[in-house]
Amino acid sequence: MKTEKRKQTGEDIVMSEEELIKGCIREDRTSQGLLYERYANKMYAICLRYSNSREEAEDVLQDAFMKIFDKISLFRGEGSFEGWMRRIMVNTALRSRDKRRMKFEPGDLDDVEEPSVEASVIDQMGTKEIMNLLHEMPEGYRVVFNLNAVEGYNHKEIGEMLGINESTSRSQFARARKYLMNLMKKAHVEK
Repeated sequence: MKTEKRKQTGEDIVMSEEELIKGCIREDRTSQGLLYERYANKMYAICLRYSNSREEAEDVLQDAFMKIFDKISLFRGEGSFEGWMRRIMVNTALRSRDKRRMKFEPGDLDDVEEPSVEASVIDQMGTKEIMNLLHEMPEGYRVVFNLNAVEGYNHKEIGEMLGINESTSRSQFARARKYLMNLMKKAHVEK
C-alpha cells in the first residue's frame, strides 16, 4: 500500500491512496496537497510531452489538477487512480492545444517510406535527448506520436479525441516516426 508523508506542525501525516482520495472528496487541503506532491512529477512529464514550453506544461498541470480535485468524486475505482488522472492530464493538454489549432498534413500511408535507424543509435541516446527530439517534431506529429506510442491510444480513439479521421492519425504517426528517425540519424551524425 502506497502512503504519503507530510510534515505539518511537527508530525508526519501518513495516508494511503484511498485515504487521500476520500480526503480530496471532502475538499481537505492537506489531502489535496499530499495528492499533488505524490503525482505532480509524473503528471508534469505527461503535460510536457504535449506542450511547446515548460510554462505551458505548468499551466496545463495546474488546470488538470483543478479538474481532478473538482471531479474526484466521479472516480469509481474501476482501474487505477493514476490512469484516471493521466487521462485527465492528456485531455486537458489536448484542450489547451485546441486553442492553437494543430495542423495535420493530408495524405495516406502510401506516401510515407518506412525509416530505419540502427539500434545502436537509439541505445546511445538518453531519455532527455529523445524527449528533446520529440519537441522538434511538428506539433501534429508529436501529439499523435505521444497519444499512440506513449499513452497507448489506438488510431480510432486518437481520431475521436482530435477530431480527425483514423487514417489521418495513422499517416501522422507514420510521418512522425519517419521524422523522429531522421532527427535521430542527424543527432547521431553530429556527435
